Amino acid sequence: MADLFEAAGLTPQAPSPLADRLRPQRLTEVVGQDHLLGPDGPIRRMAEAKRLSSMILWGPPGTGKTTIARLLAKEAGYEFQQISAVFSGVADLKKAFEQARMRRAAGQSTLLFVDEIHRFNRAQQDGFLPFVEEGIVTLVGATTENPSFELNGALLSRAQVYVLKRLDDEALAGLLEKAEAHEQRQLPLEPEARQALIALADGDGRYLLTLAETLFNIGSPKPMSVKELGQVLQKRSPAYDKDREEHYNLISALHKSVRGSDPDAALYWLARMLGGGEDPLFIARRLIRMAAEDIGEADPMALVLANAAKETYDFLGSPEGELALAQVVVHLAAAPKSNAVYMAFKAAQRAARETGSLMPPAHIRNAPTRLMKDLGYGKGYAYDHDVEGGFSGQNYFPEGMARQSFYQPKGEGVEARIKDRLERWAEMRNRKS
Repeated sequence: MADLFEAAGLTPQAPSPLADRLRPQRLTEVVGQDHLLGPDGPIRRMAEAKRLSSMILWGPPGTGKTTIARLLAKEAGYEFQQISAVFSGVADLKKAFEQARMRRAAGQSTLLFVDEIHRFNRAQQDGFLPFVEEGIVTLVGATTENPSFELNGALLSRAQVYVLKRLDDEALAGLLEKAEAHEQRQLPLEPEARQALIALADGDGRYLLTLAETLFNIGSPKPMSVKELGQVLQKRSPAYDKDREEHYNLISALHKSVRGSDPDAALYWLARMLGGGEDPLFIARRLIRMAAEDIGEADPMALVLANAAKETYDFLGSPEGELALAQVVVHLAAAPKSNAVYMAFKAAQRAARETGSLMPPAHIRNAPTRLMKDLGYGKGYAYDHDVEGGFSGQNYFPEGMARQSFYQPKGEGVEARIKDRLERWAEMRNRKS
């Protein structure tokens, strides 16, 4: 009589996924990570020396973190023990550490692989420290999140962080060839569709093999076109976490593309962020900041247009309002650049902190009462509009503070005219002093 597992098809003979069947058996078979696993790669050298150090493997999904840890233990002669931060708690950690302690007493080293290690809270992460320090376990943690943000500094100081790269097209193409060799048949795809399949994987080797397995299972009497492939496979959302590192990486790329006067790159990063589900109003706010910080007085209308784009998106919403964001991205990237106001304000803030509570000079103080006038408030003030040339050249800095020069116009765009005026006024001020 069949048991419940047999009835459900969960027998030892049940086929495993293609990605699991093609899992590398040696470190040299792992693709796309030659900087770590090549002849001079640090992980490869550790495996060959059979002496491992604790490490954090940081990289996108499907780049081989679990496989590398498993093969590293195998080739270095360590016992491989795996736990997941998603499903494990303090009791599981205590059990793992006790088992590792017993192995060590018997002369066997343990590689403790912790998947999604960033999901452990700070206190749980601290629990690893004494066991790592004593050498009871060699910790290999895997994470898709930036360790600088997600892991304790104490833990990071005891583990080397190795960055895994998303698989490039060449590595992904190699995986498809391995899949075809294993299945002893070709994927039913036209050349353009094959490239589209690789693009669809977005650097994720496991996802690519999952897609390939779907195509093998479906079968097709003739090679599929790109359009037919799109009908069979649904495009997944881009890898983009709106509240994590990728969010900051992409807005940084957009900002620096605008600052670098590259409208094409700026439009690309805008499209990436919108395609990933970023809040368009977050982008709009950053565009307003770019207009003030990087364009400034070189094109004063940039700030007006950036704010207008935000108002337009507020009014139209998506997708119509996104065009206004694209328009202002192009305007900002193509505009003359000056951070002179930005730098001047920072310098003025420093001076304000350093000089404390110095009073304005008496001649520009407010004098609404008789007492204030008797004290000399406002005495000697020259109304600039009544002075020939509309410029009095008076001192407006506090008494006891030397004149400062915070604003240094760059001479780009509209700011070139401002620069000329300020230089002319400075000369007139010097003549009057």
